[in-house]
Parts: sequence; C-alpha cells; structure tokens
Amino acid sequence: MGSISQLVSKWTPATLLGSGKVEEIGHIAEECQADFVIVDHHLTGVQSRNLEEMWKPARVLDRAQIIIEIFAQRARSYEGKLQVELAQLLDQLPRQVGAWLGSLSRQGAGIGTKGLGEKAIELDRRQIKRRVDIIRKKLKDVQKTREQHRNSRQKNQVPSFALIGYTNAGKSSIMNVLTHSEVYAEDQLFATLDPTTRKVFLDDSTHAVLTDTVGFINKLPTHLIEAFKATLEESASADILIHVIDLSNPQMEKQIQVVNDLIKEFGWDKKPLLHVYNKIDIAPIQNRFRVKTSPRVFVSAAQSDGLEELKSLMHETLQKLTISIEVFFPIEKKHLAYDLQRDCTSLQKEESQLGLICKAQIIPALANKWQEYRVEKGFINIPSNS
Repeated sequence: MGSISQLVSKWTPATLLGSGKVEEIGHIAEECQADFVIVDHHLTGVQSRNLEEMWKPARVLDRAQIIIEIFAQRARSYEGKLQVELAQLLDQLPRQVGAWLGSLSRQGAGIGTKGLGEKAIELDRRQIKRRVDIIRKKLKDVQKTREQHRNSRQKNQVPSFALIGYTNAGKSSIMNVLTHSEVYAEDQLFATLDPTTRKVFLDDSTHAVLTDTVGFINKLPTHLIEAFKATLEESASADILIHVIDLSNPQMEKQIQVVNDLIKEFGWDKKPLLHVYNKIDIAPIQNRFRVKTSPRVFVSAAQSDGLEELKSLMHETLQKLTISIEVFFPIEKKHLAYDLQRDCTSLQKEESQLGLICKAQIIPALANKWQEYRVEKGFINIPSNS
C-alpha cells in the first residue's frame, strides 16, 4: 500500500521509531486498512508488542520475520521444512514476552502446589528449546548423509563447483541449462532452499559436479545462517565458487558487495571465484561497462547464451588446480587407463608397441597413486612385475 522511512540519531527502546512517526504510520495503516505493517529492521519482542498495540488491527512483522515467512512458503523437502522450523523457533525465542494469551497464570510449584511456581512464559521457552534440540538432532542426521556424499566425491576426486549469489540472480536456471536437469527455478525470492548437486560435462573428457544453493540477501538474519548451516557446507566444501550476478538489477553493485562480505564472513575468500553476469537478454547494454570484477563471463540462462564461454572458463580455472602427469601402462595393464580416467579431469591416450602412454590433468593428491607408472624425463618406468 505504501512505504515510509525515518532517519534517526538513536533508537527508541519501546518502539524503535519516534513517537510522532509511530502515530503517523498508525493513521496511514488505518486509512488504507492495512493487514500488515512490515518494519525493515530488527524488532525486539517488546517493540513488536508495543507497535501492534498502537497499530491495531494490523499485524507487525520485522525484516527477519518476513524473510522467514518467505522461506516457509518455499520449503518443500523434509530438510527444508526442518531448517525453516528451526529458524522460526530461534527467531521466536528472544521475542517471548508476556504469557499465554496475555495471561499471568502460573503452574503449581510441586507438592501441595505451594510457592510461586513457574510462569507460563517460562514453560513456553522450555518447550521451544526442547523442540530446537530435537530439530538439531534430525538435521545432524541429514548433515551426516550430505557429508558421506561429499566424502565419496572427494575420495573419487571429482572436482566440484558451487553456485552462490544474491537471491533471484538466476542460479537455478544456470544449473538447469548446464546440467540438463529440471531443478525448480522461478522468478521469485529464495526459490531454492535445498542444495542440489548434478554432474556437468565441461568437454568430452572433463566432468565435474555443480551444486545449486540457497541465495543470499542483505542483512541475513543470524538464526537463518545457523539453521541453514548444513546447506551452506555444500558451498564450503566446493573447490571453486561461481558467483552469479543479476546484471539487470539496478542494485547490482550493492548485491555484489553483500555476497562478497558473506564470503569473507564464511571464510570462503581463499577459494577460486568466478563471476557470472546473468540476464544479459534484459539488461541494458551500458550495464556491462559497470562490471569491474574478473574473471567474468556474460550469460543469459533464459536464452542459453554465453554458456559455452562459461564452461570454458570453468575448465580453465579447473586446470589451474591440477598438474600434468604422463604415465605408461604396459599392454597387459592397459585396463588401468579406465581407473586413471576416473581420477583425472582430462586424459589423452597414445598407443605404442609396448603399451599405452597417457597424458593426464590430475589433482596433486592423486598423482602419487600413479607414481609407479609415471614417465620421468623421457624415460619409461616399466614395473618389474610386468
């Protein structure tokens, strides 16, 4: 129905806003018969209660509550619903004021029900804490399953990329086009809550896995970060991060800064980072001149433009993380080339009269596995048992 802002030198403890502004907003809400008044800032339990009293019958929501409400509408999987419920409980706990329906009733203190007993609000808080513990245990089980999948990929040394970026930048759309999958993708905030991992082929011999994760937003509530810790670990374990940016958004620079700040906060700033500017089909051409980051590529997931350049950039970045080795397999051990192909990112084979010579791009940790068959300085090391 409308918006209004106020610049204040200090917060008012009881209502956050000044008394005159609170009264003005109350009149506006009454005139337009607003159902909700949303405050783009954090409100304490007392501030929420006081504002609702003054702005009746409109309900009052703050920034964190509206974000969690959107998350609740998007959650479809078992894990997503657990994470949203945990975020809701962690948000609700410090807001607890009063008691059930404003009642000041107390429970009995024990034998003979003598003593002051326990306030209803204290019982509420204990029930919330108990439910939080239950959900955290369930999420730990989910976390263990994800960890097993990650360990399996790491054991097989499959290179991994993670799509990160501001919400609604087009990460899921890029994921669908690159991996030929059907991940849920819509033009809406936080369309993706659950991480999804798919295989992507960068060329004929190089493959990797690509993970789509939850989008970021400015002033992300801390309890949301805590609730989605298991989800964020998918990005933390990736070898290379792909920062997807909405080139058409007027707030592009601000959104880039928000994501960069969160990358530092999460400790991901040591990872290789690629910048992908999406939605070139609807972005003004002059927006490209505002781009200062590198390495970068311009794409349109909606029209499948620039995606080959993106795969080339991913391949080039991956090559920088690997080393080149040359190995020789005698004729009777040529089958080992198939095992080598699973370990390396790219492989070239050349037949000879004595066997098979392979040139591979491989992660250093796995190079020692093939030391017995490596060709050093032009000499072929033929195993003694061959």
